[in-house]
Amino acid sequence: MNAVQIRSAERALSVGTWLIVAGAMLYSILTVTPLAAAHTPDKWDWTAPILPLVVDAAVVIVVRLDAVLARLGGHGGKWPVVLRWMTGCMTLALNVADSALKNDLVGMAVHAVAPLLLIVTAETGLAYRRAIAAAVTALEERQQAEREARRQAVREEHEAAVRLAREEREHAAMLAREQREHEAALAREQAEREERARREEREQQAAREAAERAARERAEREREQQRAERERRERAEAEHRERERAELAERERREHAEREELAERERAALLALGPATEKFPEDRARRLVRAAFEAALPVRAAAELCGWSVGWVSTRYAEHRDPGAGAGAGAGAGAGAGAGAGGGGAELAIAGR
Repeated sequence: MNAVQIRSAERALSVGTWLIVAGAMLYSILTVTPLAAAHTPDKWDWTAPILPLVVDAAVVIVVRLDAVLARLGGHGGKWPVVLRWMTGCMTLALNVADSALKNDLVGMAVHAVAPLLLIVTAETGLAYRRAIAAAVTALEERQQAEREARRQAVREEHEAAVRLAREEREHAAMLAREQREHEAALAREQAEREERARREEREQQAAREAAERAARERAEREREQQRAERERRERAEAEHRERERAELAERERREHAEREELAERERAALLALGPATEKFPEDRARRLVRAAFEAALPVRAAAELCGWSVGWVSTRYAEHRDPGAGAGAGAGAGAGAGAGAGGGGAELAIAGR
C-alpha cells in the first residue's frame, strides 16, 4: 500500500464517520426533544432541543479531537475515553428512555441503533486512525530507510570509482615519469653532442630571422597605415554622401509638405466661402472648381459656390478627370471672359462676407 491509498482510506473513513455522526445527531435531536419537552414545564418547552444538542456537541468534540490525535500519533489519556463513553451512554439512554417508560421493547431496540452505531463507529474510527497513522509512520520509515540505502550505495559506488580512478592516475603518472626520465637522459646525451655544432648555425639563423622580421614588421606597419588611411577617407566620403542624400530628401519632403499644406489651405478657404451671389471671375472660378473636384463635391454644389452654370462646371470637371480633353477649353474660356466683367463685384461682395 502506498501513500495515495492510505490517504484515500483515511478520507473514506473521515467521510463515513462524519456521515454517521451527523445522522445520529439529527436522529437524537428528533427523538430526545419530545421526551425533554414532556418533562419540562410548559413555559420552558423551547429549551427541549438544548439537551440533545449539548450531548451531541460533546460527541463531535470527541470524534474530531480523537481523529487529530490519532493522525499525530498521540494519546489523550483516560479522560477522552471517559468523555467518549459517557456521551455515548447518555445518547443511548436519552434515545431509549421514552420507549423504556412505555415498556416498548421494539421501540427501545429501534432507538438504540443510532447511539450504538455512533459509539462503535467512534471506537472503531479511533482504532482505524491509529492503525493508519502507524502504517503511515512505518511506510515513511521504510521509504526513508530505502532512500538511505540507495544513497549509501551511490556513495560507495562513487568512492570506489574515485579510488579506482586515483589508482589508475597514479600508475599512469609513474609510467609517464619513468618514460620522461629515460627520454630526458637520451635527449641530454644527444644535445651535448649536437649543441656545439648547432650553436653557430643557430646564432646566424637568429640574426637573419631578426633582420627579416624587422623588415616584415616595418612593411606591415606601412601597409596597415595606408589601409587605415584609405578606409578613413572612404568612410568620410560615404558619410558625406549619405548626409547630402538625407538633406536633399528632407528638403524635398518639407517642400512637398509645404505645397500640400498651401494647396489644402487654399482649397479650404475657397470651399468655405459658401454659395455665391454673383459669378466669380473665371480664374477664381476655375480655382474653386478645381478645389471642389479634389474635395469630391457634386457638380451642382460647385456651381452654387462659384456662380457659374452647371454645364460650365461640368466641362471643368471633365477637364480635370481627363486632362487631354482640354483642347476645347478655349471656347469655354472666351465665354467665361465675357461673363467675368461683372464678377469682380461678386468677388468683392463674397470677400466682404
